[in-house]
Amino acid sequence: MDLRFTAEEVAFRDEVRTFLREKIPAEIRRKVSEGRGLAKDDIVASQRILNARGWAVPHWPREWGGQDWTPIQRYIYTEEIFQAAVPLPQQFNCYMFGPVLATFGRQDQKERFLPRAANLDDWWCQGFSEPGAGSDLASLKTRAVRDGDHYVVDGQKTWTTLGQHADWIFCLVRTDTEAKKQRGISFLLIDMTSPGVTVRPILTLEGRHEVNEVFFDSVRVPVENLVGEENRGWDYAKFLLANERTGIARIGLTKERMQRIKRLAKAMPAGPGTMWDDPDFRARVAEVEVELKALEITQMRVAAKQGRADSTQPDPASSLLKIRGSQLQQAATELLVELAGPFALAAPDHGAGANNPPGGFDWVDAAAPSYFNNRKVSIYGGSNEIQHNVIAKGILGL
Repeated sequence: MDLRFTAEEVAFRDEVRTFLREKIPAEIRRKVSEGRGLAKDDIVASQRILNARGWAVPHWPREWGGQDWTPIQRYIYTEEIFQAAVPLPQQFNCYMFGPVLATFGRQDQKERFLPRAANLDDWWCQGFSEPGAGSDLASLKTRAVRDGDHYVVDGQKTWTTLGQHADWIFCLVRTDTEAKKQRGISFLLIDMTSPGVTVRPILTLEGRHEVNEVFFDSVRVPVENLVGEENRGWDYAKFLLANERTGIARIGLTKERMQRIKRLAKAMPAGPGTMWDDPDFRARVAEVEVELKALEITQMRVAAKQGRADSTQPDPASSLLKIRGSQLQQAATELLVELAGPFALAAPDHGAGANNPPGGFDWVDAAAPSYFNNRKVSIYGGSNEIQHNVIAKGILGL
């Protein structure tokens, strides 16, 4: 298999690269590059710029805003977004909810929700994990009981990322308590302003409000908000999670971080020279970059296969990408913390002085929070331990 880009693909890459660097505000890209938290307005502004160009949801069907790109073009686009330090279009809208609805939803649901999701007129969040049902998601207990033209939903979801911004939540709910646990689950769309919905913040280890608990107390949801068939939600969830796991690899993001690490290391004093003069540090950088190149080749092979695969069936190779991609993201943040050294512990109100780190304090202030926040990437989207089971069954046939 020839994994080199064609002349047309190189031209496409250059077009994407130029647009991203010229049109997405530099301050937003700087926040992403330094691992600092983005405000809701930053994410909305960036996505609407992409959507106006037709690039917010290029992987969707064309009638809903997608592009007739090849899998390799989609791969190039995503990698260029990461390497330009541009916020990826809102994950829950564009890479989770949208593809599920476009594939399994009714026509009226698509017309109602998909254009608004692409433009971030509606902000979606994910209602999957529960206390006691995280990695073992099929053990979820949130109930939806049919009552005429409505379901009555009771239960709790947790680790709901950016739920504080959300207008809607796509939820896995149990609609049949007698069936095998994977067979009694449905996929339901719930308005976050419905009476009985409560959102409570959870502060993460680095002190950010990124995730939440969501409680449902006799929430009435129209039956028309059911996606697909009742009790088939597990199949739709597997389809969604395969898309999420492929995206978690974020090879371009780690590439951008490694380039920044090398630039900073060449300016960071250490003993008689700089951090880049330390052969042990350079060896660790080289190890991550070699592993990153191997993962990039693997992702390109997966992308090349996508055009020939059944688009409704999850590719178990996405689990390989998820495992190694999350490990390399964590390795890059570890190198950043080592590079920051004692500056990573500094207070936020810095004064000017001769001992300021090269590049200023913004990146060192973000180094430790980014390190802590990236501990989660080996858990969300299905923990890496669960992905080993998926690989054993789907690839090794065990």
